[in-house]
Amino acid sequence: MEYGTQETLSPFLEHHGARRQPYIATKGGSMTEARSDAGGVSRSYQRLVVVAADSILTIALNNTARKNAIGPVMVNELLYALDDAMGDPGVRCVVLTGTGDAFCAGGDFSDMSAGGDPGTALPPRGDYADLLLALTRATKPIVARVNGHALGGGLGLVAASHFAVGITGAKLGTPEIHVGLFPMMIMAILQRNVPRRQLLEMMLLGRRFDAQEAVSLGILNRAVVPELLDETVKEIADGVISKSPVAVRMGLDAYAAQDDLDLETALPLLRDRLTACLSTDDAREGLMAFMEKRQPRWTGK
Repeated sequence: MEYGTQETLSPFLEHHGARRQPYIATKGGSMTEARSDAGGVSRSYQRLVVVAADSILTIALNNTARKNAIGPVMVNELLYALDDAMGDPGVRCVVLTGTGDAFCAGGDFSDMSAGGDPGTALPPRGDYADLLLALTRATKPIVARVNGHALGGGLGLVAASHFAVGITGAKLGTPEIHVGLFPMMIMAILQRNVPRRQLLEMMLLGRRFDAQEAVSLGILNRAVVPELLDETVKEIADGVISKSPVAVRMGLDAYAAQDDLDLETALPLLRDRLTACLSTDDAREGLMAFMEKRQPRWTGK
């Protein structure tokens, strides 16, 4: 394969012991115990594969014939899947990846004109800008599992996630300039991670770069050989799952709220958020466990 690996999504799901479709978003209880009579929401997707294992929800872009290129149908389905995940207490971490040997090759121009199958499409919920906002405002950690090339709109998904791990053979970049376009929306996300001169070079020249350079630019947390991708993603997911759910949620919410604020505005806001965090049951339990030299028992309250 071009990406140095023969993997599909299946080995990753088996690695996590994932339950196959349908995933049913629930209002309580464990994801893996969800059934159609559990009061949850079951969805059928055209462009996604959504599966659950323990507290990890995996959302896989599934347009393999077009290297998981992203269009309106996939964008809309991602908005539904993310909203379900944020509202399901059984979900503690989301892994975003691609089927086959690519993460996402960029925009699917054919899908933009076709609009998907109206007989099975979910009602419109938003566009790509709404999707980037949903990712950056997510209150549960999102780990991008970059199993292959991530270009254009696919690179935007990677940059908007909280964590990103890519294989060493993956190529990343913003090639829009080559077809007379410009990466307008993902520019707002990339400029939060990438230094000014490198970002302008990336967008104006449309140069592709490898995963190691993506780490140096702040787009990826780690670049690993394909054989270590699942292990590394699981290490990160297990790490955040081991923390207090309410502290993670409040922390990510506060991070998003202060991101564009000046220091004089951000500090009072964060002082108030700290006061709220200190009042939670998990904060009291964590401090008590520290003093008693034991592991905390989180309740998520």
